[in-house]
Amino acid sequence: MNVDLHCHSNVSDGVLTPEAVATYAHQAGVNVWSLTDHDEVGGTERARAAATELGMRYVPGVEISVTWAGNTIHVVGLQIDTAHPALVQGLAATRRGRDARGREIAEQLALAGVPGAYEGARKYVDNPDLMSRTHFARFMVETGVCASIPEVFRKFLTEGKPGYVPHRWASLPEAVGWIRGAGGIAVIAHPGRYKLSQTAHGALFDEFKQLGGAAIEVVTGSHTPDQYETYAEQARRYGFLASRGTDFHAPGESRVEFSLLPPLPRGVTPVWHDWF
Repeated sequence: MNVDLHCHSNVSDGVLTPEAVATYAHQAGVNVWSLTDHDEVGGTERARAAATELGMRYVPGVEISVTWAGNTIHVVGLQIDTAHPALVQGLAATRRGRDARGREIAEQLALAGVPGAYEGARKYVDNPDLMSRTHFARFMVETGVCASIPEVFRKFLTEGKPGYVPHRWASLPEAVGWIRGAGGIAVIAHPGRYKLSQTAHGALFDEFKQLGGAAIEVVTGSHTPDQYETYAEQARRYGFLASRGTDFHAPGESRVEFSLLPPLPRGVTPVWHDWF
């Protein structure tokens, strides 16, 4: 099976509609697929319908933004009941404040010599509740401030750089609780992307496991090939299931296309091992 359990549509910060993401994934050979938009399940039923029409198995999902020890961590929820009241209410609470944060990002960018960023980013926002740094990054590439989105994030929008504005997201217990309450499986997304010490990584994994978290992403577009084995070993050490997904946002923009993501390393148990 070609399984992809992490990608985004224009319901959050992707470029394509849920239907178009389904088609793009299917054309690349994906046959088990989940749309995991940021803090939003509004595209789920459209994604399910498109996947079903294309003959793919669909897994309802979401990616929740979490503040943990002063860091932003992402937790993916898979096999969730997208209508579960606590999950729906929790996601709505998490989305609040993004517009105010966007205006503050724009103010800081203006001071750094990048005017008009709020209006420029808004052109890329399909869901007004979900303005994100990625929308600002697209504007900055469009206007020639940087040549690529990775360059934007190297020079702006991250901690210590112009345009970085922290936001208080859900707590880790809240996010895992919403996912488990909705009948889902909680997965730490792209753990290799976080700037955490080895000790802090261990503390995150310990707390996540104690809360009932079940899996980590091992093969993801946000990891380097060396990190695939690193996080396979962490999955084995902590008894986590292993997940896989491109973290796709747009053709030509994402780090890894659907067709190029390698399989999970040997010796790990896939998160989907007992689904079908």
